[in-house]
Amino acid sequence: MRIAGFEKLSLQDFPDHVSCIIFTQGCNMRCPFCQNSSLIPMESDSLMNEEEVLDYIKLRKKVLDGVVISGGEPTLQKDLKEFIKKIKDIGLDVKLDTNGLNHTLLKELVEEKLVDYVAMDIKNSFSKYDMTGGLKSLNVDNVNKSIEFLKTKKVDFEFRTTVIKQFHSLEDIKEIITYVDDNKYYLQNFRDSEYVIDHNLSGFSDEELKIWNEELKDFPNVYIRGIEKEKGYV
Repeated sequence: MRIAGFEKLSLQDFPDHVSCIIFTQGCNMRCPFCQNSSLIPMESDSLMNEEEVLDYIKLRKKVLDGVVISGGEPTLQKDLKEFIKKIKDIGLDVKLDTNGLNHTLLKELVEEKLVDYVAMDIKNSFSKYDMTGGLKSLNVDNVNKSIEFLKTKKVDFEFRTTVIKQFHSLEDIKEIITYVDDNKYYLQNFRDSEYVIDHNLSGFSDEELKIWNEELKDFPNVYIRGIEKEKGYV
């Protein structure tokens, strides 16, 4: 496994779990708003030792409930399945963050009960996928297959979209809702940082997102992270 980063403790990234986060090297998208742009290339001179990471997880297994595998795009790792089996042998749950392009591996991981929770990023409405993903001819069919597979509810999951003023409109979000139906769907506002590729991008103001929140009130499973809803903050 090409492990490029390791966050030892998180209380937020895996619902109802105390977890650690493993960041893998390499991605098959070039999203200009990516907060982990250093993880996009497949190669890096600063990869971590897999066994040392696993040894730490073993030592902390009485504190941890789960491990989040993020990236980059984890499904590019040729030994991802074997690595997850090692985590399961330790006795911890696994959450996978993915862009859904590798539909086949995602399905295998779920059907072999190697992942307990999936968070899938939906970059935009399908007509805007190439622009938002930063590459031409992204395989939207595979993205749709991953969406439809998760909707079979063989694993707990959520869909999510990072919203950027230059890429997303409320109409785009409403179209994505037609893809995800009544399943959990989270919107998270873009924040600029030193790590993003394009610093000319911007997120929405709180006032704009509150308007969206009101417009989306008829969709009870759609949440804007950080904006108050009837059920509270998410």
